[in-house]
Amino acid sequence: MTDEALPRLRRVAWGRVLRDAALAAAVALVLAIPLVGFQTVEKNAVLGISLRFGWVAIGVAAVFAGRIALALLRELRPSPPAWAMPLRLAPRRQTRIFGALLVLFAAALPFLPFSSRYLVDLATTVLIYVMLGWGLNVVVGLAGLLDLGYVAFYAVGAYSFALFARWFGLSFWEGLPLAGLLAASFGLTLGFPVLRLRGDYLAIVTLGFGEIVRLVLINWVPVTNGPNGISNVPRPSFFGMPFDRRAPPGVTTFSDFFHIAFNPGQRIVFLYYVILALALITNAFTLRLRRLPIGRAWEALREDEIACRALGINPTTVKLSAFAIGAMLGGFAGSFFATRQGFISPESFTFIESATILAIVVLGGAGSQLGVVLAAVVLVTLPEFGRELAQYRMLLFGAAMVGIMIWRPRGLMARREPSLRLNPLREASG
Repeated sequence: MTDEALPRLRRVAWGRVLRDAALAAAVALVLAIPLVGFQTVEKNAVLGISLRFGWVAIGVAAVFAGRIALALLRELRPSPPAWAMPLRLAPRRQTRIFGALLVLFAAALPFLPFSSRYLVDLATTVLIYVMLGWGLNVVVGLAGLLDLGYVAFYAVGAYSFALFARWFGLSFWEGLPLAGLLAASFGLTLGFPVLRLRGDYLAIVTLGFGEIVRLVLINWVPVTNGPNGISNVPRPSFFGMPFDRRAPPGVTTFSDFFHIAFNPGQRIVFLYYVILALALITNAFTLRLRRLPIGRAWEALREDEIACRALGINPTTVKLSAFAIGAMLGGFAGSFFATRQGFISPESFTFIESATILAIVVLGGAGSQLGVVLAAVVLVTLPEFGRELAQYRMLLFGAAMVGIMIWRPRGLMARREPSLRLNPLREASG
């Protein structure tokens, strides 16, 4: 501890610090008792309740000590000099270098020494959520329109491809663009009724739209097969070559064409590279849109709709384009989800999926492409570290959201490049 910190430590209002810590611990106690203190267990075919007040005490003590530690860090933090400039988390050049390294790592992942079928399959799930996060980032991060029903477009893409494959015998590559276009049409359908809504009202309407789509999928049994879902969704092929041990007469399998032994992991690796390619195309597409007039219009709408109108920009067109493009990207991800799983049902498209995708965008930073990737990696892989941790997935989501709103309200990697950059030292000297 430095000599400068000792006087600050003596000036700490310990009564206020302890009072705030006790209040935080009391709130933690009230929340932890119903969430952590009880657990249902089954013993001898009888369902009972197990008390876990020890974990409650540990959590309350951690909150009490953490509150005191935060107060001390705030008091003992050295004040920066007047000439110090605020540091950015990730400058443009460093972001590009890190993004390129991340792409190289993703491309080489299936062939790394520590790679396994489970790891590749988990990475495929992460890339699905990355693609969904980038799609929602167009609506929330760029256009500033809060969408709580984004899972509806995800479901439309999945079901449209599954139905096209069943009714018309389309392959994945033929049904993929159709699924995206159909999802975009649903985005326009949602956009028209909400043109005059903002903030909480917009969020409520989009939430209702997501629930309407889910209920339609459950009750429209002749088309969607209801709660039973749709099975036998066709898998993607490599230029018409299936990843099967044996193929029908006249069809060559992937392993036979390349004269290699059949391995079920070949299809897993191929699916991984398919979603990786789709994610990279999505990233390049959205980055290009941000530099076009439509991307500038989205950002203008996000900052101030009144000023946007004064500049001659039509907010109706801007909002509809954001909903349509974001929905189209969600439809592409849903189409891949259907062909990867081979089975879809309404239970795969609940509100929890929309909450997860929105959490990825908010935690990563609205408008940040790299932030969405990092948040998706954290939120998708975190429950995989243990079954006990997976039980508290939503609790961790909530705690992460609260922490981000307190310490980094704009997200982990949020960064907006100004249109005109001035040198502050030159301004001061002038």
